[in-house]
Amino acid sequence: MSTSKRPVTTTDAGIPAASDEFSLTAGPDGPILLQDHYLLQKMAQFNRERVPERVVHAKGGGAHGFFEVTEDVSPWCKAHFLGEKGRRTPVLARFSTVAQEMGSADTVRDPRGFALKFYTQEGNYDLVGNNTPVFFIRDPQKFQDFIHSQKRRADNHLRDNNMQWDFWTLSPESAHQVAILMTDRGIPRSWRHMNGYGSHTFLWENAGGKKFWVKYHFKTVQGIENFTAADAQAVAAEDKDYHLRDLYNSIAKGDAPEWRLEMQVMPFEDAADYRFNPFDLTKVWPHTDYPNIPIGRMVLDRNPANYFAEIEQASFEPANMVRGIGPSPDKMLLGRLFSYPDAHRHRIGTNYLELPVNRPQCPRHSYNRDGAMRHDNPPDPVYAPNSFGGPQADPAFELPNWQVEAGEIARTAYTKHAKDDDFIQPGTLYRTVLSDSDRDHMVSNIAGHASDGVTSDMQKRVIEYWGRVDADLGRRVAAALGGA
Repeated sequence: MSTSKRPVTTTDAGIPAASDEFSLTAGPDGPILLQDHYLLQKMAQFNRERVPERVVHAKGGGAHGFFEVTEDVSPWCKAHFLGEKGRRTPVLARFSTVAQEMGSADTVRDPRGFALKFYTQEGNYDLVGNNTPVFFIRDPQKFQDFIHSQKRRADNHLRDNNMQWDFWTLSPESAHQVAILMTDRGIPRSWRHMNGYGSHTFLWENAGGKKFWVKYHFKTVQGIENFTAADAQAVAAEDKDYHLRDLYNSIAKGDAPEWRLEMQVMPFEDAADYRFNPFDLTKVWPHTDYPNIPIGRMVLDRNPANYFAEIEQASFEPANMVRGIGPSPDKMLLGRLFSYPDAHRHRIGTNYLELPVNRPQCPRHSYNRDGAMRHDNPPDPVYAPNSFGGPQADPAFELPNWQVEAGEIARTAYTKHAKDDDFIQPGTLYRTVLSDSDRDHMVSNIAGHASDGVTSDMQKRVIEYWGRVDADLGRRVAAALGGA
């Protein structure tokens, strides 16, 4: 215990407090006085300690580290942080479950969020992905409904597997992601033992103006390890924060986790007549067509000193892109460009980018001003254009883009490609990627999930759904469900 003189407790305004233990009352047994400002501040502050929970990705953890370029990336991208071998950029990573709320067990069957913030010299670059290369849907119009189907019911406030299978079986594009979810990859052993993916297709541009479509793959150096359903339940019974504790303890003892960044690179012109839509978030690009190209590594070597300030208040938004990197026609990505910053403004405030964890580590010159918690309003002039030396935009920093051949305004699916079938890739996954043991576990996981509160009529739809993925899989699921 310290014997040095302790500082005096103060209010948040810096005013010394008279007592940490006793309220101001009218006599020893009298009522508490409204004038006890310190007590009122403590109670009011406590009532507001928790910012609104994230609607998705609520439960999670993260760490700081760096990204290091290990190969020459200049043939494909002119982004400064990728500019030379050996260049290091500070990184913040946050891992999470998708549909669960705060307090849930880390080892539930759910995709995992894999969000990264690169503090580059040209501003923050955020890559917001998952531990799977695909997603359940391809149009943002369905996102809110999808999440509602995974959340709690309105009447009894319980989760409902029947509701989930209803949405999935009515949305055939979900089959690829649900197939992955129902394998052992649906429950990683730890965040350190899973891959991360940008999932979306992005646009890169090199210094010569040549463009490429790309996909990000962060491959765990620790190796892929997963839990079986039974192991995950046993761990949850012992430690609901297993993944959070594992990451923190690993870094604390000097065992810093690492991922290799590998890119799939498609020449810009290939997309037009590729055999399926390359911007469809429910599909992967076969590695036989576009093999992974190593470009760098990410290491997480520093735990947060304050979880709330550095992880809970961290904001990640796909719209944060730096020179040389742009979006693609992926409709889900384009929808997320708005939805993420809008969520942050609601959850942590209008000026969420003022928070230290979200502030870029490079100079800022903005005309944005005022609003709650703003503390560094720009000096005059506060408008553009102006004649008084204020900052001025530079067309050289325009993000790469693509030409749009617009047709009639309509609500439609993507333009049809030759092999856009929703069941081809999950069928290939089942038949050629999974081992015999993986297939056994997948059938068991599907049957277990579809037996928990799922009606017999819905089970028939579940069997039909998997039968469209693979006839053998459909038969096995039917047998496991008792021939429903």
